[in-house]
Amino acid sequence: MKRSDAMSLTASLLTAATVLVDDIHSGVAARGYTDIRPTHGFVFSRLSEAGATVTEVAEHLGVTRQAASQIVDELVAKGYVERRPHPSDARARLVVLTERGVRCTWAAEDAAVDALESWEDILGEQRLLAMRDELVRLAPNGPLRPAW
Repeated sequence: MKRSDAMSLTASLLTAATVLVDDIHSGVAARGYTDIRPTHGFVFSRLSEAGATVTEVAEHLGVTRQAASQIVDELVAKGYVERRPHPSDARARLVVLTERGVRCTWAAEDAAVDALESWEDILGEQRLLAMRDELVRLAPNGPLRPAW
């Protein structure tokens, strides 16, 4: 691949990701969750399964433990997450989504569907799903984090 093609592809992928994050964030805000930032969605994606420690959130976001702790503190204050005793490590605390946090993730899922409608209009459902499948092959396990 030529250097110019590689740079064009890189810029296009990064731009598409930015547009998608912005559109999802706008959709979440339109659904009433106006007090969160796009970064919070990346935290929610890590917590959605069974919660995580602050250290795991830091690793997921690619930030220091202190930065992750500040983000978690902010989300606790806003009622999106709570800290609980860790089930298998008495020294650790588990950060989990509250009911409000779960509802916000549902709003984000709905916003993602809306955001991808224009992509589907351009590419068609079959090509869009094929693109998803190819991207999963290229980056099967993430990480899913903000582009700081």
